[in-house]
Amino acid sequence: MSTDSADPADPDVPAPAVPVASVRPAREADVPALAEVAAATFVLACPPSMTVDRVDAFVEEVLSPARFTDYLTDARRHVLLAERDGTALGYAMLVAGDPQDEDVRAAIRLRPTVELSKIYVLPQAHGTGAAALLMSRALDWARDSGAAGVWLGVNQQNERAQRFYGKSGFDRVGTKRFLVGGVYEDDYVMERPLPPLP
Repeated sequence: MSTDSADPADPDVPAPAVPVASVRPAREADVPALAEVAAATFVLACPPSMTVDRVDAFVEEVLSPARFTDYLTDARRHVLLAERDGTALGYAMLVAGDPQDEDVRAAIRLRPTVELSKIYVLPQAHGTGAAALLMSRALDWARDSGAAGVWLGVNQQNERAQRFYGKSGFDRVGTKRFLVGGVYEDDYVMERPLPPLP
């Protein structure tokens, strides 16, 4: 993910002058591109100790074309696609509603809430502002849906993502476990408030 952040709630952080990408709601025709980007980017967020078998199992269970087809028809989910010239650069997935995880429910402070379940951009888009634009559109959707806050989980060893989330207004509020390929990983729970609708 990019560490160049343009936060829609912070007027002191400028957006890129030249559009580096466009972001739109994903459609069924985007499923192959979403699954391809997901498979290419998930491994980048994993700690070095995670085995290829575990990554592959997670991609098959959670990030396959069949799962993205399910996600696009799930009324609680919103999937965004970042692209440039028709080529997918990244995606984000949001999930509305109270979290199922007890540790997350105890950690977050803002209700109603939306989970930023996934936000990834391909390595060639790192540093271009594409991730910041994707984050901006994700936060816009969460605010427009009536959420008071957005939360996410991030691997405790993924310092690059943590810096990006911090620049995007998220604070660490707790911890949780995350199952990947049958083994639990330790995540931080991060949350940020959303400005109220006008």
